[in-house]
Formats: sequence, structure tokens, C-alpha cells
Amino acid sequence: MVKAIYAGAFDPVHNGHVDIARRASRLFDSLVIGVYDAPPKTLMFSAAERADLFERSVQNLPNVDVRPFTGLATDFARSVGAAFIVRGLRAGVDFESEFEMALMWRHLAPDIDVVSMMSSLDYQFVYSSRIKEVVMLGGSVDALVPAHVRAKLDEKQP
Repeated sequence: MVKAIYAGAFDPVHNGHVDIARRASRLFDSLVIGVYDAPPKTLMFSAAERADLFERSVQNLPNVDVRPFTGLATDFARSVGAAFIVRGLRAGVDFESEFEMALMWRHLAPDIDVVSMMSSLDYQFVYSSRIKEVVMLGGSVDALVPAHVRAKLDEKQP
């Protein structure tokens, strides 16, 4: 069985994340989405909330499991028996940072490969931080996030 992880903060999960998860679920027998518990950034949602939001977003994908994790992505991959780490790449800026991260993971875990998937054109400009900013400023992100995520974003607004 070929297993992969798709790890990230997902604060919040958006349609670009869901698209990568859906496409990766067709490539691997099993895909574990790892919701990073404590990334070095300010979060809107707790790890449990982020995992629940992603779980609800991929409930129709039978070979996808969502779990929070702490520590290194490579350690998480090993703990679930994954030989691959999936990453989504948007045009431009993502490549350099993802390339450097893949090299670090290769250093830490030479037995785990990174599979980078190009983001769909519809989601090239979608970032979780931008979604939070647009919502905070009163704009619509309805076409960019699942409906249940939009509802949670609205709950978090003052």
C-alpha cells in the first residue's frame, strides 16, 4: 500500500487545499492529512477545529484520513507509514520555499520523497492568510472555501 501525507497548518482549509487532497487521493492508496498543531504563526483556529474543518471538506474521499500532529513532518510521515509528502505549488513564490523545505526533509529523511502538485489555475492566488484578511475586511470568499469553513470564519469575526 502506497501511503502519503499532506501536511500543513490549514488555517483555514480552502478549496485549493481540498483540490490537492482530492487529486492526491487518486495517486495514493492512502492519504493522511496532517494538521500541524503549532506552526510558528498566529492562528485563527485551534488544531482540533482545523482538523474538523478539513475532515468535513474531504468526507467524500474514502482513502483520506485527517489527523493533527506536532513535530517534524518527516517524523509524522514515518509514524503513519508514509513514504511520500504531498505539497501544493502555486505559481512564483511557492517554488523556492517548497524546494528548500523538500531539501531539508530529504536531509532529515532520505527515505521519504516529496511529491509537488501544481495548484489548479482557479486557486493560484488563494492563501489562507489572504482569506482571513478578506473576511476581516468584509469581503466575500464564498467561492474560495467550503461553505462550512465560511460559516466558521463568520463565527470568529467580532
